Amino acid sequence: MISVRQKENALSVRLHRMFLQADDALIGEIASFIRRRKGRTPLIGAFIRQQRGAIRKKQPRRLILNPRGKHHDLGELAESVNQEYFEGKICASITWGTPRMRRAVRRRTLGSYSIQTDTIRINPVLDRKTVPCYFIRFIIYHEMLHADIRCEERGGRRSIHSAEFRRREMMFKDYAQALTWERNSLFLN
Repeated sequence: MISVRQKENALSVRLHRMFLQADDALIGEIASFIRRRKGRTPLIGAFIRQQRGAIRKKQPRRLILNPRGKHHDLGELAESVNQEYFEGKICASITWGTPRMRRAVRRRTLGSYSIQTDTIRINPVLDRKTVPCYFIRFIIYHEMLHADIRCEERGGRRSIHSAEFRRREMMFKDYAQALTWERNSLFLN
């Protein structure tokens, strides 16, 4: 809704078109947010909730599922994780994501869950024989937790990794080993 970026001496601000209806008090809070980029923003939050109807939903792009990779079959791994940890109740589809060529990677997203399409995507950078199955199973487990535990709202902000989420995440049998492997993996950093 509001994006603020600073590059050298230039500040770039992008606002959703719904803010064209903003009153003076809301404009003042937006300006304060742009200056500080932190702090409470009750007017902005209330305005966005009121304007939900003005926010166009993106049409989901046609989803092509491709769970079988060169080295790992996500379908088999997801089925085993689902049975072991969720009693088979997770219905989300799973696929490898689209490979993207980027020069610099600040932080790599290894998996994602879309509530709109009920789909788990796993970063194709993990489809290597050097990536252990337990690590991919951990990423799948993490994303299945998102499907099982919906995000909470606290203080007007969404919390997708709640205390309950973190508690259950640690129940993965290879949790410590997966985190250690991720920390020590050169191609993920």
